[in-house]
Amino acid sequence: MDLAPDVREALEHRRRAVDAALDAALPPETAWPETIHRAVRYSLFAGGKRIRPLLVLAAGEAVGAVSDDVMPLACAVEMIHTYSLIHDDLPAMDNDDLRRGRLTSHKVFGEAMAVLAGDALLTAAFELLSLRAEAAEDGQVRRHAQVLAMLGAACGTQGLIGGQVMDIESEGKALAPSDLERLHRAKTGALLGACVRGGALIGGGTAEDVRSMEVYAGAIGLAFQVVDDVLDATASSEQLGKTAGKDAQAHKATYVSIHGLDQARRMAAELLDEALAALVPFGSRGRFLEALARIIVVRGS
Repeated sequence: MDLAPDVREALEHRRRAVDAALDAALPPETAWPETIHRAVRYSLFAGGKRIRPLLVLAAGEAVGAVSDDVMPLACAVEMIHTYSLIHDDLPAMDNDDLRRGRLTSHKVFGEAMAVLAGDALLTAAFELLSLRAEAAEDGQVRRHAQVLAMLGAACGTQGLIGGQVMDIESEGKALAPSDLERLHRAKTGALLGACVRGGALIGGGTAEDVRSMEVYAGAIGLAFQVVDDVLDATASSEQLGKTAGKDAQAHKATYVSIHGLDQARRMAAELLDEALAALVPFGSRGRFLEALARIIVVRGS
């Protein structure tokens, strides 16, 4: 998409900073037991866009924080996201051979090691955040505790895991639009929401700031999945970096199958407008959140 050069450069700088922080936060491949650390790094450094950690950094900056304040959360959410992808690709789940243009973890390391790699990333995320909370100043400890609870809820049975359960149980079944929205607000939207709200909270945002972030996060979280459904129906495997057309093959309800391609695209555009409207109170401080919202939606146009 057509971003201003300075914004594009700033986002790329932040993406590289996230990669460096992730590298420093995890044991090297040579650390015992070597196989699990190779598997963890294989998936974590497979070339993802880092949308979730960038959202954390952008939300923190929108309320006046510096990157170092929110970088541990940025790393943690990327670890959690990667764990979810590793498990999602397993034969017992979506049974996919490709992710980010390369073989999935279980195809390279075997199913058992892929399960453990996902588990290792999830536990590393909460270890990292707990260490950061322990080192926080007294006035910040409560905010860090709130973010830990928020992230745990986003990953749990009312969030990511609950959405995955509903996704599995709904295969081959007709879903009402409201049920489809509930599924994806849990499976995809909950973690995206925790990125934005958590970044604002740790960054020192007010209650009003966090409420505005909740509106923004709700809109982009749903838009992300709408666009994913559009891409699954229109893009090639090479463009996606994963197997295209999997939803149709599995007879899954999607925004395209329920609403049609044109209406799904209109929904994504309307959700983008809703997200941008929520950023108005932040003025120029919300420019990176605006850019990320546009990146999320325009990739499917």
